Amino acid sequence: MILRLAFGSLVARMLTVSMTILAIALSVALFLGVEKIRTGAKASFADTISGTDLIVGARSGSVQLLLYSVFRIGNATNNLTWDSYQDIAERPEVDWIVPISLGDSHRQFRVMGTTPAFFDRYKYRSGQSLVVRDGAIMADLFDAVVGADVAATLGYDVDDPIVVAHGLVSFSEHKDQPFRVSGILEKTGTPVDRTVIVSLEAIEAVHVDWQSGAQIPGQSTPADVIRQMDLKPQAVTAALVGVKSRLQVFGLQRAINAYPQEPLLAILPGVALQELWQIVGIAETALMAVSTMVVVTALIGMMATIFSSLNERRREMAIFRAMGARPSVVLGLLMFEAVLTAAIGAILGLGLLYVGLFIGQPLIDNAFGIWLPIDAPAMREVWILLGVVIAGAIVGMVPALRAYRLSLADGMMVKI
Repeated sequence: MILRLAFGSLVARMLTVSMTILAIALSVALFLGVEKIRTGAKASFADTISGTDLIVGARSGSVQLLLYSVFRIGNATNNLTWDSYQDIAERPEVDWIVPISLGDSHRQFRVMGTTPAFFDRYKYRSGQSLVVRDGAIMADLFDAVVGADVAATLGYDVDDPIVVAHGLVSFSEHKDQPFRVSGILEKTGTPVDRTVIVSLEAIEAVHVDWQSGAQIPGQSTPADVIRQMDLKPQAVTAALVGVKSRLQVFGLQRAINAYPQEPLLAILPGVALQELWQIVGIAETALMAVSTMVVVTALIGMMATIFSSLNERRREMAIFRAMGARPSVVLGLLMFEAVLTAAIGAILGLGLLYVGLFIGQPLIDNAFGIWLPIDAPAMREVWILLGVVIAGAIVGMVPALRAYRLSLADGMMVKI
């Protein structure tokens, strides 16, 4: 009986009830959307680099080493000498190793020197490999592969010329040794998108006529002569390392950290990423707080709607009482209406979330590199929806108790 009466009452007040349901639905969709973005951003952040067991560089801090080697933020305190790099590469635990050399830039984008193995060994988003969208990887000494953001921002196509600048903020350019865009990478949502990739030998080649951070006056070695030189690097910025067995990771890490020839640091990328997320993850707490307040506001609005309708329904409640309904029936009716309104709003909000995910998933992935999976609601989301319904019941109890205390005579004296 209460169910039929509740449905009838909600239908009779269709306009105000629909607006309340829409407000709850939008707030729930926002809350769950923020939760999806938060978990998706955290997963994408953690998947910036995968499949790499250790990152090796000069001794500093784990977060600092991660920032400049993976995210291209900041600078290394020192370099890893080539002799030490080769020594580490020859260790029996090492399956593969890829050097990284940083320091130059191109129109505010970082330039990274490496080997062709980088394109095979660098993985992101749980094992995905880099894909060349146009062209090919470096084949010539002065070839460069650019990330998707570099190509989009600067309007580059294959075979376009590139002039590398010395340092990160510098007006000194290596104009005498220009590069050619040999390939453009697919967008990955990682710092690779904002990187110009060249060979290690190319980094040495553009600095042949440089000394102590400045070009030697009047000296310009022709490119043909440079090609005949021994361009083996003296040092690199960092190295990505893969081990043959995961059981050997910690032993190799201890050996590198205690390396006697020079002070080195080996970090586990996953651990360092967690440390970095703890620093930058304060924003997720703020987002959750804002979205929670939106849900609370919608529920308070529902309570205000029920309160405002009570005066109009005093005669209705009195008629129920006159027909033999006990005060507990009136209490249950109003609470059930509140629960039903909150439940419909929560379910509709869940539906809006999936519609938004279906539409926005490729757009968000392409623009921000955040992958939002479309899967069944997780247990956490189910608890959130259940919490909204329970909160609706609690909010609806306040006006229901007021109606419970109204006397039969109070409703009969209402003037029409």
